[in-house]
Amino acid sequence: MVGAINNALELCMKEDEKIILLGEDIGKDGGVFRVTDGLIEKFGEKRVVDTPLAESAIIGASIGMALSGLRPVPEVQFAGFMLLSFSQLLNHAARYRSRTRSTMPLPMVVRTPVGGGVKALEHHSDNPEALYSHIGGLIVVEPSNPYDAKGLLIKALHMNDPIIFLEPTKLYRLFKQEIPDEMYEVDIGKASYLKKGEQLTVITYGNTVPIVSSVIEKKNISADVIDLRTINPFDEKTILESAKKTGKVLIVHEASLNFGVGAEISARIAEKAMFELSAPIMRVAAPSFPVPYPGYENYYIPNEKKVSDAIDKLLSV
Repeated sequence: MVGAINNALELCMKEDEKIILLGEDIGKDGGVFRVTDGLIEKFGEKRVVDTPLAESAIIGASIGMALSGLRPVPEVQFAGFMLLSFSQLLNHAARYRSRTRSTMPLPMVVRTPVGGGVKALEHHSDNPEALYSHIGGLIVVEPSNPYDAKGLLIKALHMNDPIIFLEPTKLYRLFKQEIPDEMYEVDIGKASYLKKGEQLTVITYGNTVPIVSSVIEKKNISADVIDLRTINPFDEKTILESAKKTGKVLIVHEASLNFGVGAEISARIAEKAMFELSAPIMRVAAPSFPVPYPGYENYYIPNEKKVSDAIDKLLSV
């Protein structure tokens, strides 16, 4: 995924000179995870900008750039640090299109690593997708594989909206995937069927996609496995069609259970497909407290056993 995102940035920067990257250590060091490695040599310091340690300034400057006709791509080193720029995102980036009756679009893609599983310290393993999806005006994207990461980022960089692009840290180098060298887009707002079946529907995204896929393969069951790819807006049509077909739904995500993405999806299914269900909707997610220190991380994050147990319970109904 690291290479796919780097490639997407390079292709789009060659295509559009208005794209500017900015963030802490993204230039000479290539970013904390080396996602922007080599880009400063190809495009220079005026387009790959090392910034001070100030997230509110990074996002605030990016908003100004976007309103001035540029296409900024700010990187925040870890999702937990984005809260320092929350006011900028909530009160300005998310509202400019509405505030100006669409006369002033705000093309900006905010990139940040999310999720645990790499034994990082506090504030480094957060999953804030529900928080930013609650804000009207922000698009929230979270890919689970290199192909989608490249295509979704290219699509985001061709749009005129503020987009939060979440990159699962554990998946940066977890596996390799062949992807096209050329530029291509993956539609934002459209989920992906990773597998099709009849017994149940499993809805997931980001870090938990490989976990779910592994469990389904080992159990050898017939299931629809849906990767959301886009959290806000999510693909309600695909979710409802699958829920009505199988009658049993499991939602899996790494973020906290309370008030999460799974809760919203459950509510939509209950409102629009309740009478087609043959069992209660189930969720597997993290406990609703902060990510613990590394030694306890494996107890916190959803794992294969938790997913497998939930599937067994759902299929037994």
